[in-house]
Amino acid sequence: MLRIRGTVGDVPVDLMVELDDNDWARLGSALNAQAPITQPEVAASAPAAKPLNQDDALWQVAKDLLRKAGQLSGPDLLDQLEGLTGSAAAGKRLLVRLRHSSDVKVVSGGGTPLYSWIE
Repeated sequence: MLRIRGTVGDVPVDLMVELDDNDWARLGSALNAQAPITQPEVAASAPAAKPLNQDDALWQVAKDLLRKAGQLSGPDLLDQLEGLTGSAAAGKRLLVRLRHSSDVKVVSGGGTPLYSWIE
C-alpha cells in the first residue's frame, strides 16, 4: 500500500494505492532504468527474478531521488521522503539509511546537514 498526500493547487489530496509484488517489481525496474518489463508469456519461459518488496522499492526511489538531485539539505530531503512514503517515521528511516549509505556523503555544518550523491 502506498499513500500519497499533498495538494493539487488548493485542493488537498490523500490517495491510497494498493500494489502487489508484481507491481512493486515493475515500479522498481522502471525507476532503476533497467531493461523493460517483459510480457507475461515471455517471462514464463525465463527464470523468475526476485520481486522487490515495498521497502526495497522505496529504498530504490529514495536513492534515485538524491542521485538525480545531486545534493539536498536534510530538511528538503526529509520532506520529499515523507511525501514519498506518506509517513514521517518511514521518511526518517529512509533518511537514516541514506546517511549510512556508501553512495551518500553527509556534511554537517551551518545547522543543516547536506546530503550529496557520490559516484
